[in-house]
Parts: sequence; C-alpha cells; structure tokens
Amino acid sequence: MGFRTISTKGKHILLNGSPIYLKGISIHEESLLRARRAHSLEDAKDLLEKAQELGCNYVRLAHYPHNEHMVRLADKMGLLVWEENPVYWTIDWENETTYKNAEHQLSELIYRDKNRASVIIWSMANETPTSNARNLFLKQLAAHTRKLDSTRLISAALEQKDYQGNTEIRTIEDPFADVVDVLSFNEYIGWYDGLPEKCSRITWKIDQDKPILISEFGAGAKQGLYGTIDERWTENYQEYLYVETLKMISKIDNVQGMSPWILIDFKSPARTLPNIQDGWNRKGLISDDGVKKKAFFVLKDFYLKK
Repeated sequence: MGFRTISTKGKHILLNGSPIYLKGISIHEESLLRARRAHSLEDAKDLLEKAQELGCNYVRLAHYPHNEHMVRLADKMGLLVWEENPVYWTIDWENETTYKNAEHQLSELIYRDKNRASVIIWSMANETPTSNARNLFLKQLAAHTRKLDSTRLISAALEQKDYQGNTEIRTIEDPFADVVDVLSFNEYIGWYDGLPEKCSRITWKIDQDKPILISEFGAGAKQGLYGTIDERWTENYQEYLYVETLKMISKIDNVQGMSPWILIDFKSPARTLPNIQDGWNRKGLISDDGVKKKAFFVLKDFYLKK
C-alpha cells in the first residue's frame, strides 16, 4: 500500500511536496517478442523492467487503458504512471453517443485505478486538432474527471505549431492548455519535420506558467541498419535525433519530463515500407526481437545524469 500526493506549483511537478523530473517512455500494450497484446503479468514485467533499465521513474501508457497488471506492478516497482483515454485525432466531436463512450471509458479507468499510488496523470486525449466542438468535448471530460478524482493531475497530448508563421519558433495555441494541470505536447522535429539538425534552430515561446511534459518525440530505425546520421531509418539517424532533441528540450525552461515514442517496435499494418517497416512502427528504442538500438543508450545516459 502506498500514500503520496501529486500537485503542481508554477513550472514544477511536486511529488509529496518536492519537485520531481519525470524520466519516462511511452509504452503500447504489446508484448515484447510475442507480437500480441500484453495481457499477462509476465508481459507487464517484461515491459516495465525494460523501462527501469532505461532509467525511467515514469511511464506513459498510450493510447487507451492498459490491463491492470501494468498499474499493479508499477505500484510494486515504484514507477509513476500516465493513463490515457482513447480520444484520438479526429473523432465525431458533436456526437453525444461518442462523448458518452469516452466518458464511460474514462470513468471505468478512474474507478479501477483511483487507489493506485503509481497513477499521477489522467490524460484526456492524444493529438486532437482544436475546434469549438472538440474544446467543449475535452472540457466536459476534464470537469467529469475532477469530479470523480480531485487528487491527480489532468493532461492531454496536444499539438505544437509555428508561432505567427515563423517555422523556427514553436508555441502551444490551444484553449485546452488553460484547462490542464500539466502542459504536454507531441513533437517530431527531425523526423516528420526536417532533419535532426533543425532542432538546433528551433526556439520555443510558451507563455503558460505550467510544468511541461514532452509526451512524444522520436524517429524510426530498423535495428541493425547503419549508415550516416542523415540516412533515414538507420540507427545512426535515430541516435542523432535523440542527441539533438534532448539538447533542444533542455532549453525549454518549464520542461519537467518526457516520454519519447516509444519503448519497443510494435505492429502497425499501415506501415508498409518494404524491408524496413514490413508492418511495424520502427520508432522503438528496442526492436521487436528485443535488441536495444543506439538511441536507447543516449536516452539512458541522459536520464542517469538527471
């Protein structure tokens, strides 16, 4: 049994009243080496032990409620947890049935895990473009969450954008940023947006006086494929992107943690690049057959020095 408080003050996340830097990784509910849903205690142990080996004190369980083994074991191992409601991209925001579905799933998650000391953040959504209907949808979810559980932090993986048309200054312009306790966003500078060297030219204008978690960043790499730092899909490219991204992120004053994408390569049938993806998302720091890529050790070293 564990007791703890989680709160924020200015840019800080406070665990039992003391500032903490969340050294995390995003995790899908997919079993290492088995290419199936991670539904057993053994699966949870595989995943969370790899996160601890990486130097994590925190994990983001994306993008839906994971099985109960994960949070029970996180309690036992002393890992902090972000849990997420499956509100993703562009759903039917104006459909009342859709909202009720989202509210029901979130309620079930909170009822199940509200006594888990490991759980510190309820995430409302992932990468949802702003609109009036979407803003109302998420605000209702946040209000419902606070009614059910006022002891934890609320966040969502938002999107960043150019500041006043300047592609080298980034900001968060999202009404939901005023609702959350922790400002989180996904960014893929150097992968979907230029090359890794672009990170050195990016500055951030973030006016919200809140702690920031970088909920996602990363690049795809086929384990065992090597080349120059400018050759996509090589371990060298992924490693270089991590080096440059960590430098960039470290310059953002309010950043209090991160959960790069992602711990392990996972099945993704839409990823069809022959001899590279072959139905897998290759952004893992560990390959689908359990081999650590070069970027794993870059992030591990960064965390060990924090």
